[in-house]
Amino acid sequence: MKSIDRYMARLIAVPLLSTLTIAAMLLVLDRIQKLFAFVADEGGPISVIWRMLANLLPEYLGLGVPIGLLLGVLLTFRKLATTSELDVMRGVGMSYGRLLRVPFFYAIVLAIVNLGVVGFIQPKARYNYEGLRFELRTGALGASIKIGEFTNFGSKMTLRIEKSEDKGRRLTGIFLHRKSDDGGWLAVTAETGQFLATDDPDTIIFRLTNGTLIDSEPNFKVPRVLTFSVHDLPIPLPKYENFRQRGGRNLELTLPELAFYGHDQKVTPDVRASSRAEFHFRVVEVAIMFLLPMMGLALGVPPKRSTSALGVFLGIVMIVAYHKVNQYAADVAALGKINPIIGLWGPFAAFAGLILWMYYTIAYVPGGQPIGALERWFAKLGKAIGRIMPFRRRKAA
Repeated sequence: MKSIDRYMARLIAVPLLSTLTIAAMLLVLDRIQKLFAFVADEGGPISVIWRMLANLLPEYLGLGVPIGLLLGVLLTFRKLATTSELDVMRGVGMSYGRLLRVPFFYAIVLAIVNLGVVGFIQPKARYNYEGLRFELRTGALGASIKIGEFTNFGSKMTLRIEKSEDKGRRLTGIFLHRKSDDGGWLAVTAETGQFLATDDPDTIIFRLTNGTLIDSEPNFKVPRVLTFSVHDLPIPLPKYENFRQRGGRNLELTLPELAFYGHDQKVTPDVRASSRAEFHFRVVEVAIMFLLPMMGLALGVPPKRSTSALGVFLGIVMIVAYHKVNQYAADVAALGKINPIIGLWGPFAAFAGLILWMYYTIAYVPGGQPIGALERWFAKLGKAIGRIMPFRRRKAA
């Protein structure tokens, strides 16, 4: 028996890990182009893109882990059924309940992992992601200088570089304009320049060579003009406002924090309603994972003498549709129009009832097949398409 458990554990692990890997790749493909465009427009360093992607990963795992578990169990039972291994196991007296021991072990472990992800990791990662977006917009990450364009550093300094050489260590064709707090201004043109660090993290030195400096102050009758061969210009880095505290949105609150605000009489009714809706949404998304092994079994075993993959397609559609229904119910409950217990646990009860019926049909009804009618309908549809396609080819010839 232990060897069978190890065998099933290996079979489930392959599609499970493959699904999570594909989900991560889809994340990169879906977001990386948008993030590159956003970071380039804001003039931020390219390295921040990978930090932003890392903070988005927990959000995708919230749905990727349940889908991975479902496909792992479903494809395992499908393989056992199509290779007649399931018939052998059933023939030696192994019940479906016994065969679900390993899938339920996976479900328990992954449910705990998913609870940690959606309950604690995802909210903080979402806050970090919004913080990076804020820093990019304000320039706190260190805006890059766009060659040939005017770059603003805060509201008081404008810089233009005509050309950059030696990976930015030699700048040519420099124009700089800086305003002072008392109403004065400073304008500098120079042939070349170089940025140098100082001991003060809030100040850098811009070493300019072969240029002209114009200094105008309110107490000067006329601006002063200075030509120089080398001039060190201290540039105070602009100070930016701090990012808001975590918790500005319910997506950034952990499960204990949502439970607290959902019953805190000091906050507004809208905050209580939205906090309760988000709390129940996350919990119900984790709870459904304990039913996925039975769903994977019911959809993974095709009818006799059939190799149809309808169960795989139907399983993905069902779990994604259930997720979208929960999202809609959570949005309505957040507006206070419905009790979140009814709006979110009602669909859970209906979905659980459907899964239990499917499992009972295949496990205890002789010859039972929960999607047998759909299998027959799709088989007829496939035959109809097969009859039409040769006719079209002959007509085209």
